[in-house]
Amino acid sequence: MNVPALTRTTPLAPAFARVAEVMPTLRVSEEEPRRGDGWLRGSDLAAGGPELTELLARNDERLRAEYGVRPRPDVVAGFALHRYAWPAAVLFTFPWFLLRRVPRLGPGDVSIHPGEGRVTVRATAFTCLPDDPAAGHPLARVVPDGEALRAAVRQAAADHLGPVLAAFGPHMRRGPRALWGTATDELVESLWYMGSLVGEEERAMREAELLLPGSTAPFTRGASFRELSGPGGQSLRTRDRASCCMYYTLRPDDTCVTCPRTCDTDRVIRLAAS
Repeated sequence: MNVPALTRTTPLAPAFARVAEVMPTLRVSEEEPRRGDGWLRGSDLAAGGPELTELLARNDERLRAEYGVRPRPDVVAGFALHRYAWPAAVLFTFPWFLLRRVPRLGPGDVSIHPGEGRVTVRATAFTCLPDDPAAGHPLARVVPDGEALRAAVRQAAADHLGPVLAAFGPHMRRGPRALWGTATDELVESLWYMGSLVGEEERAMREAELLLPGSTAPFTRGASFRELSGPGGQSLRTRDRASCCMYYTLRPDDTCVTCPRTCDTDRVIRLAAS
């Protein structure tokens, strides 16, 4: 395989390095995008060609082996999209959360190796605040305040994920609103999970609510966090997903704890137990 040379690192590098420190199964490096030997470019998936067909076939085999059932094609596509979209969401939410820097990454600037948990990025620019020490960097685009920076997160993520969602849509049998509901969940849950890994779950939840307050098209709803009361009166954190991953089609007696299909009674039992 022809291994691309490392590009010069950007002021986003500390956030990408931190990803691997707290989540060793996801390693992000600043490199030229890769192809072949298990690597997939976002732009190739967005084109809807053989790379997408290959990814769907691999996920179909994986789900059959793992769950012992024949998954529906739309379920296969939904799981395949998640394997790309969740790491992609981390690329936008985590640098913003840690550094207040938002990368500009088109689908052609990202490649992912799902089997190895590796991602390469080639940032063409990043957005930051005026008081950021990196504001004078040649790739920097300065915005005046926090809300403008949040808008930059939403725009950068939407520009990246939009073409990928369009390619997956026919395979998932979902319309634009449902697809953007999936993207909403990936943004919120990437931030929530990574925030918990760095010991800042509560701040991550507050930031997610500011990022997606519920009226930020094309994203379809807010972060939708809420609290339930446990059997001992304790507070249990949950959220209502905008979409369903269809996990119940593989394990009929089980659902995700944040799934729209999971009632509050079941959520309390499961959250209290964990």
